[in-house]
Amino acid sequence: MQLKEIEQLLEKYNKGEATPAENALIESWYLTYRNDGPGASHQQLEEDQEDSLNKLLFQINSTTKTSYTRAFAIAASLLVFVTAGVLMFMHHQAKKQQFVVLAKPVKNDLAPGGNKAILTLANGSTVVLTDAKNGKLASQGGIVVSKTADGQVKYAGAGTSSNTLVYNMATTPKGGQYQFILSDGTKVWLNSASSIKYPVNFIGNERKVELTGEAYFEVAHNAAKPFRVVSSGQTVEVLGTHFNINAYADESAVKTTLLQGSVKVSSAGGSSVIKPGEQAQFNNGKINVVSGVDLDAAVAWKNGLFYFEDSNIQEVMRQFARWYDVDVKYEGELSSRHFAGEIPRNINASQMLDILSFKKIHYKLQGKTIIVMP
Repeated sequence: MQLKEIEQLLEKYNKGEATPAENALIESWYLTYRNDGPGASHQQLEEDQEDSLNKLLFQINSTTKTSYTRAFAIAASLLVFVTAGVLMFMHHQAKKQQFVVLAKPVKNDLAPGGNKAILTLANGSTVVLTDAKNGKLASQGGIVVSKTADGQVKYAGAGTSSNTLVYNMATTPKGGQYQFILSDGTKVWLNSASSIKYPVNFIGNERKVELTGEAYFEVAHNAAKPFRVVSSGQTVEVLGTHFNINAYADESAVKTTLLQGSVKVSSAGGSSVIKPGEQAQFNNGKINVVSGVDLDAAVAWKNGLFYFEDSNIQEVMRQFARWYDVDVKYEGELSSRHFAGEIPRNINASQMLDILSFKKIHYKLQGKTIIVMP
């Protein structure tokens, strides 16, 4: 079986023209294919892909009467995708699905986001962190602000005896993200289209920061000085723990997901203490605690992944818009299709859109606007 025939079969599937037997066999293969060689080379992945597809096609060609129950539709977690010059291969590492994506260049493509942020100092001056050189950026209240070789902003020093809080603010644009180490040693990963306001030096009996958008926190333990994150009408209080807060204004709820330790989530309507593996969802003044959440999904963005878990097209495109710095418009009736799986965030927009088109999502790119069509 030639690669061209393989491409034609997958294109047939993509267009909805495959027979029921072909559909069932292809999707069954997608869900059962395994490559147990972590770190396999691109050449090895290509060989595995063609070998597996040949086995699949042998099954199709030798099957005349086959009936399958489609347990669920394949989504972004497809293992091999061949269309518009894009080849995508998946291999398994520690039982996690990851993609290796190879693609031909596309004219006027949109690059993925990267380490971009603006730091506003206490005196109102700003530092474009993307362009700033490594080393000392500023000195405020006895605290030295520096950019490290690995692209973080770090606050360090003893501070002064002043009882006045001095604030900085870090802001990421669409298509940006950045990492910070606050003066108490707390580590913060700031997602795209987000901001965090924090004291240069924590004084008094609390450590309080203000967040818009999304951030992941690894809070340095200090039992005498609780760490509080204020965002969109709620306050998260911890002593030292790892958690993620998604507080984008265009999401349905503010979601606080706990990975380690203990977190108290409070609002005007009450409070809840959540445990690792739980998520507090704050909406309309109420806090709802959900157990057994997928922790990998909550922090996928921090680990360089898009992660979709039965997500509709609007949920998918909100992440897409923030990371590729585009606007999204919809024409006609919205697709009812849902998506599940992991996709690396370091691919170009065309590759991401081609993955969506495989699920029969149609689109067109006009400048920096994506128009999604039925």
